[in-house]
Parts: sequence; structure tokens; C-alpha cells
Amino acid sequence: MEYVQERIATLHDFSGTAGPPAVPTADTVAETTIVVPMAGREHGSPAAERVLSELETLEPDPAGVFVPVRADADQIGPFREWLESFALPTRVLWCNAPAVEELLTSAGLADGFGKGRDVWLALGPAAAAGEYVVVHDADARSYEAAHVARLLAPLSMGFDFSKGYYARIEDEQLYGRLFRLLYAPLIRALVADYDAPIIDYLGAFRYALAGEFAATADLTRQLRAPRAWGLEVGTLGDAFDHAGFDGSAQVDLGRHEHDHRAVAGETGLEGMSRTVAGELLRVIEERGVDLDYTTLQERYRTAGDRMIDQYRADAAINGLTYDPSGERDQLDRYVDSIAPPGPDRRLPRWIDAPFEPADVLEATEPVSDRRLESDQLDSSAQD
Repeated sequence: MEYVQERIATLHDFSGTAGPPAVPTADTVAETTIVVPMAGREHGSPAAERVLSELETLEPDPAGVFVPVRADADQIGPFREWLESFALPTRVLWCNAPAVEELLTSAGLADGFGKGRDVWLALGPAAAAGEYVVVHDADARSYEAAHVARLLAPLSMGFDFSKGYYARIEDEQLYGRLFRLLYAPLIRALVADYDAPIIDYLGAFRYALAGEFAATADLTRQLRAPRAWGLEVGTLGDAFDHAGFDGSAQVDLGRHEHDHRAVAGETGLEGMSRTVAGELLRVIEERGVDLDYTTLQERYRTAGDRMIDQYRADAAINGLTYDPSGERDQLDRYVDSIAPPGPDRRLPRWIDAPFEPADVLEATEPVSDRRLESDQLDSSAQD
């Protein structure tokens, strides 16, 4: 039986079902808002359909389901209608609406966009509407509503931050490639040379790049989100500051099946690796570690080669297909990402935001809705 505890509380799935936790969470669910970011391609997708259908089964209903959506102007209407067809307290946030760009430009925050910015736009309203916030992606084809309760269970027991971990095995192969081949060997290389609590904290999470986490509303307001990729790593840095080892937990969510991304190119894992590595190294440097970059790429590659040998053995004993050559090719693609982080372009904590959550809710409404509300107000004034 696997029951190892890391330096953070590690809550296992001893039953092997990843079902609802034994710890009661019904009261917590009722005080929880759920953030599920989506892109235009997820309109009507089987994975997103499953996620929303599973959320419909939560008892009681959550305080709200915030769906930040990035979609073209001609997509957002049908997208919104589809989202609101589910029996959920849904609030759709159109993250690339013209009014959002105006709001961010007026606050000096319009430089760059992506998943991180979309989630950040939802975090402020979500923290204002509930005592707890759960964030997860919409691309897990194996999603279960019980995952919400499992993420919330540590918060109901007094922890401030909870992160999910799970197996990424699909089609008889190991996935979770960016974590296995970038994050894990880089952390292993750093642990060997630096005695730093932040590195120990980052290394304690079994799937640090998982998109599933839960936090108190107070901690949520402390998060500084990178604008594109790297949200998961940036969140861990802020969780270290505000929850620490004693206030953090990770929860076994079983086995997940996700949509997959190609490796090569700026839109693939290769492009993501630069942002993720940059945010990881920024998190570490900000907490007082003076990193020596002259040999870090070499140390990363050495650690990665060793881990590939370990993955090969693990795959073999489980009868999985494994391609060491292909894995080493990915290592080669990621090695140039190991470099000093670029300019800090994170968004501010919501406690320091230059506008209110209500301003985001208004700006993310479809234009037609804002015009309708304006017409109604004008009509009422004339009456």
C-alpha cells in the first residue's frame, strides 16, 4: 500500500476509486465557486460536456460556476447559450470582449493574454462570491464531480490550499510529458545543489502542473497570475508564501485522460516549456535563491537522462509502450528553456487590483446584453 507523506499533507485514494471523500464537504460545496476556463474549440466538446454534466450532479449546488471563455465575437452567443443550458449557477465571462480590453488598457494591464489572464479575470469575481474557490480545466475526459469534493476536503479540515494529482496513463503510454521531462528533472537538478525551502515545496507536489486546485477565497485574492502559461507554477509560489508546508495539501484524484498537445512548435509543449520554466525559475529566485545558470542546463539534462531510464523501467514492469529516444528528443527541445526568466508580466493580486470584480463581470458580458440593460435603464428612466 502506498501511503508515503511528502513535506505537504498527501491525501491518498486508498480505495482506488477516487470517489467522494469520507470527510463531509456538503457545507463547503455550498460556499464554493468553481472556475472552469474554456477556449473556443471546447464549445460542445465531449470532455467539456462531461465536466459540466458532472457538475450538475453536485449536491448541494455550488455558489457559482464561473466560465471564462476566449472566443470570437460570432462564437460567444452560441457558446453562452450552450453553457447556460446546463442546470448550474453559471456565469459566463467573455474574456476577449472589447470592454475587457478597454478595462485592462485603462489599468495598464493589457500587455499579453492567454489562459492565465482568463483565469485571473474569473478569480476576483469567484473569490467575491464564495468562501472557497476550485479551479480545473475542461479537457479531462475522465472527470468526476467527486473531484470537487476531494479537492475541498482538505479545506474543510483547515488547510488553505489543495492541489490534485493523478496518473496520466492513456493508450498504454505515459503522458504528463511536460511535468515528467521538464519540471521534475529541473527540480531534481536544483535540489542537488540548493538547500532552499521553496525548492523542497515545489518538489513535494506529485503533479505540480496539474490544473486542478482549491483555495480559500483569502488565498485566492493573493494569487498573481502569469498571463499565458505557467499559471500552475505561479500559483504554487504564492501558495508557498501564504499557506506554506503546513497549510498545503495534495489529493489523489485517481487517473485522468486529457486532450493532448503536440510537442514541437510555439503552440506545442516546446513553446509552453519556455514559459513554464521561466515562471518556475522566477518563483525560486524571488524567494532568495541565487541560481547559477552556467551549468544548470547540463545538470538538468543529466537529471533528465537518469529519469528517462527510470520511466523506461516503470513502463516495462507495467507492460506500457515506452520510447526512450522520443523522450530524449523532448529533453533536447526543452533544454534551451532553462535560462534566466524574462520580464515579470504577471497580473496583480486581486487585493491590489486597480478595479473591482464587478467591473470584470460587467465588461465580460456580451455586447448585446449590455445594450439591452442600457436600453432597459433608459426606458425605466423615461417612464
